[in-house]
Amino acid sequence: MEAKDLLKKVRKIEIKTKKLSNNLFGGEYHSAFKGRGMTFSEVRGYEFGDDVRSIDWNVTARYNQPFVKVFEEERELTLMLIVDISGSKFFGTNSQLKKDIVTEISATLAFSAIQNNDKVGLILFSDEVELYISPSKGKMHILRIIRELIEFKPKSSKTDISVALKFFSNIVRKKSIAFIISDFDSPEYSKALSFTSKKHDITGIRIFDRFDDEIPNIGFIPMIDQESLQVKYVDTESKNVRAEYQAKSLLRKNEFEKLFKKNGAGIISCRTDESYVKLLLRYFKNRV
Repeated sequence: MEAKDLLKKVRKIEIKTKKLSNNLFGGEYHSAFKGRGMTFSEVRGYEFGDDVRSIDWNVTARYNQPFVKVFEEERELTLMLIVDISGSKFFGTNSQLKKDIVTEISATLAFSAIQNNDKVGLILFSDEVELYISPSKGKMHILRIIRELIEFKPKSSKTDISVALKFFSNIVRKKSIAFIISDFDSPEYSKALSFTSKKHDITGIRIFDRFDDEIPNIGFIPMIDQESLQVKYVDTESKNVRAEYQAKSLLRKNEFEKLFKKNGAGIISCRTDESYVKLLLRYFKNRV
């Protein structure tokens, strides 16, 4: 993509998503995540009714009387966007590819975060970590993130969510808000998610096309796997073939939801022809 065209596309996404974050998501985002990060402030003498779990035993032993730790809400949070850029992101049967929806959702979340003076970072992954942008603030930083989401060309077309989660856990030590945006068609990642969700506030956003869920009856056709790049001929007139395709899709969806719920992580499922605005707003409101 030429520089002129890229700038136009970045500007178009900025105008749309910044307007959304200013008018709709700013307050909802803050309400959903405020108080999620608490930082140590001071110690003070124990008072009747204080939670005994907050007692600072070291200070208590030193002064021979009970002291408690006082925590305050962190004014500055960190939002990490962990985005799948494997080959399947280039699939879409409506006006937008999965990749386009992913970029808009990421940009909306990023502008909502900086509106609340939070830092935003980015991890782009396939079956390896393709790009890492460390958390920072400011409009120019967000525009760089949008530019990479539009233009970045991955080395691999495959997906492995566990690789991204392990990298995230190792590189970001402070508790963060993390949105994993993917179709979640990946090898096993339950252990990595279990470990990461103990430390960070995780939400999975599953992006899918209606034809990821069901295959239409359009005869005997060649189909290409966007990740393995293998071509396979499929008889879509066969009821058994269509039923098996649908069953596999339902199983993948159920596994995603079950795994995230088990680990106390949030869930959003967004079809490419649905309004992600309504889905995000509902999710933020339900978290409050």
